[in-house]
Amino acid sequence: MLCAATLAFVLAVPGAQESAPHAASALILRGGKVWTGVAGAPEAQAILILGERIEFVGSDAEAAARAPAGARTFDLLGRRVVPGIVDAHVHFLSGGDTLLAPDLRGARSEEELARRLGESAELVPDGTWLTSGTWDHENWPGARLPTAAVLDRFTPRHPVFVARLDGHMAVANSLAMRIAGVGKDTADPPGGAIERDGTGAPAGVFKDAAMALIAKHVPAWSAEQRLERARMALAHAASLGVTSVHDMLDGHDALATYQELRRRGELTARITLYAPITAHALWGGLKVQRGFGDAWLRINGVKAFADGSLGSTTAWFFEPYADAPGTSGLAQTELKAGGMLDRQLAATLRDGLQPAIHAIGDRAIRAVLDLAAARAKPAQRLRLEHAQHIHPDDLPRFAGLGVIASMQPYHAIDDGRWAEKRIGAERCRTTYAFRSLLDRGAVLAFGSDWPVAPLSPWEGLYAAVTRRTLDGRNPEGWVPEQRIRLEEALRAYTAGSAYAGFAETEVGTLEPGKYADLVVLEPDLFALPAERLREIAVRITLVGGRVAHLR
Repeated sequence: MLCAATLAFVLAVPGAQESAPHAASALILRGGKVWTGVAGAPEAQAILILGERIEFVGSDAEAAARAPAGARTFDLLGRRVVPGIVDAHVHFLSGGDTLLAPDLRGARSEEELARRLGESAELVPDGTWLTSGTWDHENWPGARLPTAAVLDRFTPRHPVFVARLDGHMAVANSLAMRIAGVGKDTADPPGGAIERDGTGAPAGVFKDAAMALIAKHVPAWSAEQRLERARMALAHAASLGVTSVHDMLDGHDALATYQELRRRGELTARITLYAPITAHALWGGLKVQRGFGDAWLRINGVKAFADGSLGSTTAWFFEPYADAPGTSGLAQTELKAGGMLDRQLAATLRDGLQPAIHAIGDRAIRAVLDLAAARAKPAQRLRLEHAQHIHPDDLPRFAGLGVIASMQPYHAIDDGRWAEKRIGAERCRTTYAFRSLLDRGAVLAFGSDWPVAPLSPWEGLYAAVTRRTLDGRNPEGWVPEQRIRLEEALRAYTAGSAYAGFAETEVGTLEPGKYADLVVLEPDLFALPAERLREIAVRITLVGGRVAHLR
């Protein structure tokens, strides 16, 4: 019987992308509580792995009987095993960057944010851009937006441009605005807004499309910096049981980073890429279609934006914001038949790529569903990313159109602290409508939106099952009728997300023929009260039968 240390040696990570099942690579995991995720056969004791793939799932005795001579055995000692987590929505390199960044999110005031940036500035040469870290003004007294004037006191010699945690607005100091040539006469771009002071000059905050005015002047990461961030992200993912991610790329540079890690055999999670929708012209011209690549690194599609975010008051609604009655949000592009998004969507589908469209407000969601009805077939699996604030009339349309609801449950317990002041209680009844979507037959694919929210799927499961907001004010759950059962939430994090990435024949459940991507947990999440799900610890993460994490 193998001990944990021997297991790590036998199934060592190096060469994880090499495969050729043979007797010497056979492994039996026995004596466990295996949740397979397979309808009708959810529980088992043992898993027989040959090389990268699962050969058998069932009883200890039959696994031993089916194993080839020389197979190794590891006793799970009654621990819970679940399929590897498939996170359907991350910004992976940005997440790795936050692991290296100063803690700005913990700041409890504009002044503290500026002070922490000033402390970071002391560690680097004058003129170095400060862009790492994210903030959340909803944690501050009065929820005031930060300003350049306050940042300037602490960072006069370093250009600053740091985003709010949702990535839909960022604050710049005066030096950054001077470098970008942004001033009082700079107009708001389509799909964006510049916060202004009493004189009409930019106050420091740039929303959605307006962020590009500053961002295009920020130096890009070097190849080595990208590799460092990717390695940090991969290690963090493995420690949490995340074995596959759908990376919503902010640009194209990450592809080269992942290719290099793939070449070196360093990938410990399967990476599926969704590039900005402008990539459809590049990839379409090269005849690259969904699924290009292999089981470790593949291109699936492109991502577009229909609107902004609730926290930035740029999510697009039918009715004005309750706390900002002068706006109903911002459409990021023309959301109508014949408009820009419609043309891009048609080209994406024609080129054989999968579209993933960010839509948060009810009006943006309606517009995307309308375009899906006109353009997409259910088999093309159009993904509606976030799907946060759905008009009740549109709930049945997801299943009817075959549109996947790619959602991030942690946002519900975060935004739930202040969402009602934004849009009122009535619109919140179908906010993060997990229960309503499932009951109407929709496919849920869960993810984290890391680094906007924690990567931990156990935090996400807690959010979906309890809906207890982070401020502790909703012990029975915020909009409790939208809670779902643990098995349903776990399925959304595994089989649902695998389906969203066209990988359901490879991962997402534990059954013969699929890759041996699995997680050994302690304690047993099915034996815990729902409010303790965040206590789950990952003991072992296997990806393709190899150890990616061992604790």
